[in-house]
Amino acid sequence: MLKLTGINKDFKGFMLSDISFTVEKGDYFILLGPSGAGKSLLLEVIAGLAISDSGSLELNGRDITHMPIQKRKVGLVFQDHAIFPHLKVKSNLAYALHGQPRESIHQKIKAMSANLGIGELLERYPSTLSGGELQRVALARTLIQEPEILLLDEPLASMDTRLRSGTRSLLRQIHRGGQTIIHVTHDYEEALSLGNRIAVMDHGNILQTGTPDEVFHSPRNGFVAHFIGIRNFFPATIRLYDGIPWAETSRNLKIRVQQGQDNESGFVMIRGEDIVLSASALDSSASNVLAGRVQEITATPLGCDVCIECGETIHALITRESVERMKLDEGSEIWLSIKATAVKFIDE
Repeated sequence: MLKLTGINKDFKGFMLSDISFTVEKGDYFILLGPSGAGKSLLLEVIAGLAISDSGSLELNGRDITHMPIQKRKVGLVFQDHAIFPHLKVKSNLAYALHGQPRESIHQKIKAMSANLGIGELLERYPSTLSGGELQRVALARTLIQEPEILLLDEPLASMDTRLRSGTRSLLRQIHRGGQTIIHVTHDYEEALSLGNRIAVMDHGNILQTGTPDEVFHSPRNGFVAHFIGIRNFFPATIRLYDGIPWAETSRNLKIRVQQGQDNESGFVMIRGEDIVLSASALDSSASNVLAGRVQEITATPLGCDVCIECGETIHALITRESVERMKLDEGSEIWLSIKATAVKFIDE
C-alpha cells in the first residue's frame, strides 16, 4: 500500500498542494487531469526524482519520503521510453539487473521476454523497433526489477488507435498478474478503460478521488464534470413549487430534480446517455419532457451526439440507428425525456 499524506512541493513557482490519497495493493490507480495539472511532478515525487517540501510517503509501512529512488522499490516508465540506444534489447534488460548472478539474469530475461512477448526482439537495437515494441521493452526493463508499484507517465499519449488498443491489453494483463500501477493520463476514456481508482487533478490539487463510477457519475464540481466529458452542465438555482424541487437555469429552463433546498445555488448535470429522444412527447410523470430543435448531429465512437436547443443547449447521446429511425437532421423538431433521477444537482 502507498500512502501520501499532506504532500507539498514548490517547483519553479508551481505548487503541489496538500496531496493526500492511498493506493491499495493491486490497484490500477489513474492520475487524471489536463496538461499542467501537476500529474507528472507528483509521479516524480512518488518515484524519488523530486523530494517533497513537506508531507510523507509510506510504501507498505516504510517511510520513503526521503529515500533515494534506487531503494524505493518503485519502477517508472517514461513517456519517451528512455531505452539505451547503443545497447541491444537483451543488454537493456540485463542492465536493470546489474550486480545479480549471470544465471539469474539469464532466467529473468527469458521469463520476462516470454511474458511480454518480446523474445524475438532481444538481439535487436532500439532504433529498429516500432513504437509498440519500444513500449514493451520499456515495460519489461522496469518490471524485471520487480517493483512494488509501477509508475506510468502518459504511456499511450503518442500512439495511434491500433497501437493504443494493443498496449491497453498489455497493461490489463500486467495488472491482472497482481502488479500495482499508478498511471498518469489526460484521457478520460483511457482512465475508464483501465483504472479501478481515479484521482482527478488540476493546478496541483486533487479535486476528487474514487472509483470510475463515483467520479464519472457523481463529479463533485464543475471542473471535474467538464473535464470528464459531461457537456450538459448548467448553473442553476433550486426553486420549490408545492414542495417539489425544480432547478431553474440562467436561461429560465426548469428541470425537475430529486432534492434540493429553496434558493440553493449550484449546477445541474445531465449525462447525454440518460436523455431519451422521441418524435412526440412521452407521457411520464417521472420525467422532464422538453420540446426542442436539433442544431447539429455529430458522430462519436459511442454513437451520435445530438445537439438540441430547448431553452438550454443540451447534448443527447443516442445510437446511429436511432438517428436514422427518427430521420433526424439539423432543424428537426424533437422531444426530450429526462428522468428526475438522472438529473444531478451539485450545490456550490
